Order: sequence, then structure tokens, then C-alpha cells
Amino acid sequence: MSLKIAILGAGPSGLAQLRSFVSAQLAAHEEMPEIVCFEKQSDLGGMWNYTWRTGLDKHGEPVHGSMYRYLWSNGPKECLEFADYSFDEHFGRAIPSYPPREVLKNYVMGRIERKDVRQYIRFETAVRWVSFDEHTQRFSVTVMDHQTDQLHSEEFDFVVVATGHFSTPNVPYFPGVERFPGRVLHAHDFRDALEFKDKDLLLVGSSYSAEDIGTQCHKYGAKSVTFSYRSRPLGYDWPAGITEVPLLERLDGNVAHFSDGSSKAVDAIILCTGYQHSFPFLPDDLRLQTRNRLYPQSLYKGILWESNPRLIYLGMQDQYFTFNMFDAQAWYARDVMLGRIPLPDAATMQADMQDWLSREEALANASAEIDFQAAYVRDLLQPTDYPEFAVEAQGELFKRWKQDKKVDIMGYRNQCYTSTVTGTAAPELPAPWLEILDDSLEHFLSHDYAGVVGEPLEQV
Repeated sequence: MSLKIAILGAGPSGLAQLRSFVSAQLAAHEEMPEIVCFEKQSDLGGMWNYTWRTGLDKHGEPVHGSMYRYLWSNGPKECLEFADYSFDEHFGRAIPSYPPREVLKNYVMGRIERKDVRQYIRFETAVRWVSFDEHTQRFSVTVMDHQTDQLHSEEFDFVVVATGHFSTPNVPYFPGVERFPGRVLHAHDFRDALEFKDKDLLLVGSSYSAEDIGTQCHKYGAKSVTFSYRSRPLGYDWPAGITEVPLLERLDGNVAHFSDGSSKAVDAIILCTGYQHSFPFLPDDLRLQTRNRLYPQSLYKGILWESNPRLIYLGMQDQYFTFNMFDAQAWYARDVMLGRIPLPDAATMQADMQDWLSREEALANASAEIDFQAAYVRDLLQPTDYPEFAVEAQGELFKRWKQDKKVDIMGYRNQCYTSTVTGTAAPELPAPWLEILDDSLEHFLSHDYAGVVGEPLEQV
């Protein structure tokens, strides 16, 4: 009997899993397992879908996306390039290293649309519950089909959880916030920097989202941007109008008071305080419970649920690598499901996980973290047929990216990198990033970029 596999979510991770099976079918002419991908949104793309909605969608489901207007990649595109589908192949020419959201989504969708994976996806279908029967060794997946307004259940041999972990906000409380007269929102609900033009803006948090939203709001005319950090400041050489202060302690009307005794009147507050790993459709014995870290506990190879490897989690790590790491995970998971990679006994899996966890705990800085995740991706790739993409060389690009940000946090997107896949050197943006206010796909591709085409980088 053919395997039956459920994939929960049609974002980058879920699409990587679909793509991996299509690749196996094309390469080896194998029988395609019966695959059903459940997606609660009306289109594929996951987090990369922009929506004006916040809170609940038209069906009363929690809005998944955190995308906002004017968002540009905050890392080099060369570090997320697919090994089997380059940017050069998709766009037919070289483009700069830092494209806006629409351009990146267009690239991701381009690879998917070539292989017609939509046939496996049931849109506007939200997963309500997943259970496992020890006797039959199968999962029961219950979903709400919003197109028919009906609940129904199906049985599967494997379940792949690809719902992401950047859609359930972590929202702390600060005394006095309920009486603050301005707008208070989490980064998940941020949609447009122009809303905060000419306003004094407070961002609580020192994460990538705080960094990016703060610089976007400065770019589009915020009067001032204040970052409030808990443990350490972002520490960049900020332009006039952007400052960092210790943690917010309380609010008195529109005045924010900080732990160093300073205070500032502000018009709006954005909580850039992170997200929770949330899987309300899973029982406790199947549910991943973790903080945001490079190697979540209880996942063999970072993807297989230790106590039941028929349950697979994709993309649950804190991330330097993204799209191509999801591919590496998906290819490995595929080969486990197809029986190509045999799993060791429980003791061997536990020892492997503990080794990775020990290595993670010893990491002292960002450079070591990048090397760690590159080694993790390499470990996944070795037993599979996923094409080579010079993982370690991409890690070196990430280190250069970190240094470029230290040098010029408002101008690092003007830098150019060389693809490890094609050897193409990216062209420059047509103007400094701070001066480009139109982030549309049409505007970005209207320029006559001139990149230098080379050879793929040798693996070191």
C-alpha cells in the first residue's frame, strides 16, 4: 500500500517537502506517495504572503503572516539560494543582493510553479487536531475545510509539521500599558511604516524584527525611534533620531520610563518581543515545546520527533540559513519516509541529539553559531541527493553580512555578494537603499542591472 503523508502548511518548509518528493519522482521514476498538504490561507507562500489583515482572517482563523509593506531582505539573497534553482535562472539576469519581499517571493514561487505542486494542496483548510494510534501506527488528522464549512478526518502514515514559529506573538505586560493613549501593537501586526511618520516611536526588543522595523520607520519619516533592550543593545552606529535605552519598566500616560531612570514621551509602541512555538492541534506527547534555539530538544537531526519519528518538524530552529536549510531538512525527511535512510536505535539517536545540544551550548558568538548551523546543514545533506551549494562558503557570506551591518547598519543593503551556486557577482542597487521608497517587484526589475557571471564557488 502506498504511503500517505500529511504536510501541515504550504509555506517555504512545506513547499520544500513537496518539492523533495517531486524531485525523487522525476529522478528515480518512483511511485509518488499519496500526499495531502493542508494550508489555512487561500494561497501558498506561508509567511511570505502579505495581508492587510491582522488578528483574524475572513474565516476567524488567526492571521499567519507578519509581512509588511516596504520589507526588504535583511540578509544576502546569496545565502538563501536554492541549489537546484538559481536567481540567475529565475530572473534571466543578475539582480542585487538585497531584494524586496515581492522579488523574493516571486523567486520562491518560480521554482514551485514549474512542478505544479498545487495539485497536492488543500487551501483554506485549517488543522484542528492530530492524534496517533499506537495499534495501527497511523495518525488521524482532523481539519476544518472552510470552503465547505465541514470538519473531517483522514489517516496518514507520516505527518510533517511545517507551520513555522513566527506567527504566535509573545506579548509581555508593562505596568500602565492599558492606559497608554497611543497605539500599542506587536511586530506581528505591523503593516506600514508610513503609519508612524512624524511620530515618536518606541520599539521594545532588540531582535531582528526590532532592528528592521525601526530602520524602516526611520526611512519613511518617523520623528524618532527608540529601542528598549532587555539584556544588551543592538549596538550599531545609529543615525540621528535613533537611540537605545534599557528595558521599559512602566508607562505613565504617554511617558515611558526605563530601568536606567530615563524617560521619554512616545506616540506609539511596537512590541518586538518574539514569538512562541505554538502547536494547538497537537497533544502533549507529540507537541514540540522549545524556546527559539539553533537545535531544539527532542528532535533527532533537528526534524524527527524523538519518541515517534513518524512525526516530522521542519524549520523549527532559530535561523541563519533559511530556504536551503529547509530543503536540506525536507530531503532528509523524505528519504527517511521512503526508507532510503534507516533510523538507528533510540540510544544512538539520543546520543546524536545530545552531541548537537552540547555543541550548541558551547557557542560563544555569532560566528560560531553560523559555523554550527552550516555543519548541521552539511550533516543533513551528506546522505541525500540534494545538489551541492557550498554550505560553508555561504556561512562565510553570513559572517561578512554581520560585519557589514556593524560598519553601516543603514547602508549594509548596498553591499554586493557572489553566488555560491553560479559564481555570479551581484550588481549594485540603482541608488542607496535609504533612498529607494518604491519596493514593488515592477520597480525593482525595471532597472538594467549588470552582474558579473562566473563559476560556482569551490567548496572549502
